[in-house]
Amino acid sequence: MVLALRRFPNPRLTGIGAGLFAALTMFLLACVDRVLFGASEIVYGVLFLPVSALTALWVRPADLVTAPIIVPIAFAVGVIPVAGGTGGFGGQAMAVVTALAVHAGWLYGGTLVAGLIASVRKVRQMRERQRHLLRADRAAARRPRA
Repeated sequence: MVLALRRFPNPRLTGIGAGLFAALTMFLLACVDRVLFGASEIVYGVLFLPVSALTALWVRPADLVTAPIIVPIAFAVGVIPVAGGTGGFGGQAMAVVTALAVHAGWLYGGTLVAGLIASVRKVRQMRERQRHLLRADRAAARRPRA
């Protein structure tokens, strides 16, 4: 299993790139959900969780703070095909708002997943930086002064 995970791609996306990845992926998954499952919002919600995790894993360390911000926006973009709605723009807008309200649990869950992953990555990054600085201080203390 570890070998399979190592073969998995490990891109480092900018904040904008991660946002585009998440929004486009959720929109495409929603379209597939609409065609295959009749716009099942449960299927859409379940698919949102791994997209949230991948977004938080693939964003660059410098842009980690954007991951929990990006995924709710991607959920809202992707819910448009799933929401349904009739009667023009107003009906579609009401369907999207209703879908966001009714399925807020999936939205909060995916945001929590992205936030936890980004937080763990940030803590690990800060610890590694602290270790690096400590090693540099020790190496400087060992050098003889002239």
